[in-house]
Order: sequence, then C-alpha cells, then structure tokens
Amino acid sequence: MRFLTSLGILAAVATGTPASAQDDRQRVFASDASHYAVTVYRDPERSVGERMERDMPRGYAMISETRTITLPPGRSTILFEGVAEGMVAVSAIVTGLPGGTIEKNRNADLLSPAALVDRTLGNRVTITRQDPATGASQSEEAIVRTRADGGLVLQTSAGYEAVRCSGLPEKLTFDGVPPELSARPIFNIDTFSETGGTYEVVLTYLSWGFDWEANYVAQLGEGRRDGTFDMGLMSWLTVLNDNGQSFEDAELMVIAGDIAIESDFEELAEPPEARGLYLTCYPIGSTSRGSPIPNYGPPPPPAPPPPPMSDGFNGDAIVVTASRIRRSNLESASPIAVLSEEAMAREEQLADLKLYRVPRRVTVASKGMKQVAFLSREAVRTRWLYEAECDLGQRWYEVEEMDDLDETEIKLLTRNEEDYGLGASLPLGKLNAFESTSEGPQLVAELDLRDYPVGQEIDLDLGESAKVYAECGYTHEDDPDERGRKWSNINVVLWNANEATARVRLVLGYPDDWQVRSWGPEAYVKNGDLVIDVDVPANSRFDRSFRVRRSKLWLSEN
Repeated sequence: MRFLTSLGILAAVATGTPASAQDDRQRVFASDASHYAVTVYRDPERSVGERMERDMPRGYAMISETRTITLPPGRSTILFEGVAEGMVAVSAIVTGLPGGTIEKNRNADLLSPAALVDRTLGNRVTITRQDPATGASQSEEAIVRTRADGGLVLQTSAGYEAVRCSGLPEKLTFDGVPPELSARPIFNIDTFSETGGTYEVVLTYLSWGFDWEANYVAQLGEGRRDGTFDMGLMSWLTVLNDNGQSFEDAELMVIAGDIAIESDFEELAEPPEARGLYLTCYPIGSTSRGSPIPNYGPPPPPAPPPPPMSDGFNGDAIVVTASRIRRSNLESASPIAVLSEEAMAREEQLADLKLYRVPRRVTVASKGMKQVAFLSREAVRTRWLYEAECDLGQRWYEVEEMDDLDETEIKLLTRNEEDYGLGASLPLGKLNAFESTSEGPQLVAELDLRDYPVGQEIDLDLGESAKVYAECGYTHEDDPDERGRKWSNINVVLWNANEATARVRLVLGYPDDWQVRSWGPEAYVKNGDLVIDVDVPANSRFDRSFRVRRSKLWLSEN
C-alpha cells in the first residue's frame, strides 16, 4: 500500500527547466528595481474627521520602478518580479522597450505547495517515504496526474495512487521550480526586439493598499489683552503601506485634494494567491493493489500554522503565509525627526491638487507607516472665536444674570496667510492642541481639519465655552414671520467672563431671508450664513439692539 501526505513537500531547486510545453518565446527576468518613485493618494471616500483604515487602507499609489532588461532577438516574455501585491495590472505601462508591449499579464499564483503541484502536472517528481514495516526511507519516481484541488493522484511503477493523510514521514521532491512561479508577485509582458540588447525600462502602475493623512501638533502661547495669541504648528505626513513589498530609497510624494475616481481598485487589483495544499483523504490502500496492510488508526491532528515566509525557502518545506498589518506595530512606528526646511516635504502645484514631495529618498516599508515633516511655524497669529446662534424668530426674555444666557461655541480662529505666520496649504487631518502649564504641556483639544488652501479663514470647533454666553430675540409681540416689510428690533446680550477681549460671531440665518441694520459692524456671509462679529471687552456685559426685516426674495417666495 502507498501513502503520501502534504506535511513535507520539498522543493529541491535545480538549474534545469521542467519538461513543460514551451513556445518560441524566451522568458527573461528584469533586474530588481534600481529606483522607485511612489506617489500616494489618500482614500477618496474618507471625509473630515475620519482616520485612515490602518488595518485595511483604501487609498492607492502610483509606483514607478526603473529596471534593466537584456532581451534576445525575437519575441520574448519579460517577468517583473517583486511588484506590489496590490498592483492594478490593467493600469501598467512599460516605457523604454524597443518593440513596445504586445501583451501583458499578471501571474495569479505565488510559489506555494498547490501552485508547484499544478505547474508540475504531467511531469516527474520524486517520492520519499518511510516504509511502515522497516522504518527505512525509500525514494522512487512518480508522475503527477491531477491538480491540487482536493485530491492528488500520482502514477508510479505500481500504478495509480491516491494521495492521503497517513501521517507518515513523506515528501515530494521537485527537480526545479517553474520560472513563472516566485515567492514574490510577478507581472509579465510580451515584447519583440529585432536585434536584442540591454535596455533600461520604467514600469509604472497603480497599486491598492496605500493611504496617507496629515497630523498636526499645535502649541498654544500666552494670550494677549486683545484676545489673540501665538501658536506654534508642526505638521507630519503619515504614509501607510499595507502591501507585502518594501520600496527602498524611494522618491516619495503624496497628493492632496479630491480626485474623481470611478474604478474599484480593490476589485481590479486581485492580488496573487499563495495556495496551500489541502488533500482529501481517500480510502485506505492503493487504487492499483488494494489494502495489503492494516489501518494504523485515525490521522494525526492538523499541523500548527506555519511561520511567516521569507523571500526564499523556509528550511526544507515550502511555506507560504499572509498576515494582516497589526495596529500595535503601526502605533510603535517612530516618526522621522526632520525639522530643517531643506529636509521637509515641499509643496507643489498639480492642476487643482497639491503635491508634497519629500526632498530626500526614504524607504516605504512593507506593512508599515512612514512619517515625514512637511510644515513648521513658530508663531501663527491666532485667537479664540465664540459663536452664538441668534434665532431671529425667538421672543426676547429679560436677562438679569449670566445664568440666564446660553453657552457659546468656542473655535480656534486664524487665517491661512503669510501675514498671520502661515501661508501654506493644510491637507485634511487631525490637530492636537497643547497648552503650557506649570506641569508642562497639556493636551487641551483634538480637532478635525478639512483641506484649507492658502487665503482661507480657519476656524476649528472646540466645544462649548464656560466663560462666554449669549442671548437674543425680537422685542415685539408679533410673529416675525408675519411682519413682512416692517423693520423690527432684535435685542442681543453677550457676557464675557474672560480676562481678555472675546470676539463673538452672531449667526443670524440664511442671507436670502433677512436684511440687517446693525449699530455699527456690517453683517456679512460666512459659511452660508449671515453673521455679525462683535468684540466684547474682558469681564463685561454687552447689551445692544439691531434691526431686521424679511428680504424681498423671501416675501416673493412666501
């Protein structure tokens, strides 16, 4: 009786080529990449306040690899080994070839027990197993007759044998590994060269499994009597690579802005698979000679999970595994402490987008995170802004003390201009604000930033204020919605318990609905609302009235 298991499949790699069907194309391996350029685009579906998915990033990257290739005359197949496993093959472009690209393909299999068996179908292998009677190892040749898709049948001198799980020390030895199988993902193209020769080519493609975000650290300075203060700002680009491939000494860039994307890169990528060999145990005995020996009992328990695979073979066995990125590993990644202007990522214009280029080569490691400084400002002129909703349809009630008023919303306010100490595009991300105390810097807020181009006002929500309050309402008994063209008075009371002047923004409603006459400051439109800004002195109460009426547009529509 013959038994065989998948517990000890061995690849004895030789220089020969398996006796498989060949055509007139010669297979040629490109060299490893001598230069990488990696441009990372963030997840197009990620909105303000959302962090990138560190366990499964949904952004993508454009990767350019410079390689050298020596072509024979005629038609040949070039194999690019070690491309990103998230490669979108349909996006690939190869430049620098004399004959261009005739056909391109993405290898669906990585080197694994199942792939090795499938590629050896119809060819000879060597079976080494232990004789259950003597304990001696015996080897003989066999021919693989089925694929590794649930059962494996070999043809030996004794006939056809169904491979099953006996638990005996057995292994398959292969004369060589087919050239199209590799432990690293392979992309291949067909090309034609009249004379052959050595060429430097560039392979460019999109890859799934990347993302990036901006992280900001703000140090809030001492406040002034006018309510302003200086803010130090340090910013980092955090780049994530969830692929199993590293890009050594790469030229790294990231793109900020919204790009119209229709394709599902995750679906298009279809990473190559390292398939394990899972055999269905057949009835005891050889299909050619019956069952001459007794049953040795139930099969042994399953083997423990194999260790992660290296670039080559792991000991004597082919072991192919995959592991998802661990959050704890990412959290422990150390940022690059780059603070000089010469080493920071530099902002460039790319149509309506922003490109940040890292001026020195960096390694974008597999299953890892890279942080690079891109902005440092020592004194950004900033102030607190207090925002109050002024409902023009609310009736006025007398205010006698501060407890009668409503809390205002506090915001961090500045302008993205050089005059304010900033003047640089700020991509979407998180800002951690710290304030100095006698015990050292203390975290006071974690804020969400959208994309802020140069020239825009920046206002970031911090929550409700405990020192600035507001109340407003109309002073007449009639319903404001029925007053028509009549001007009506709106009372507003603001109370500032701070030691510095507080700027309060009164939000009045939609600009198409109202006309406003204030006691001095002009009403203007901000974020789609009609607003008035009021400076309230320190430790004081502000009490004023202004006039409103319905707009002609509102009257015509109602």
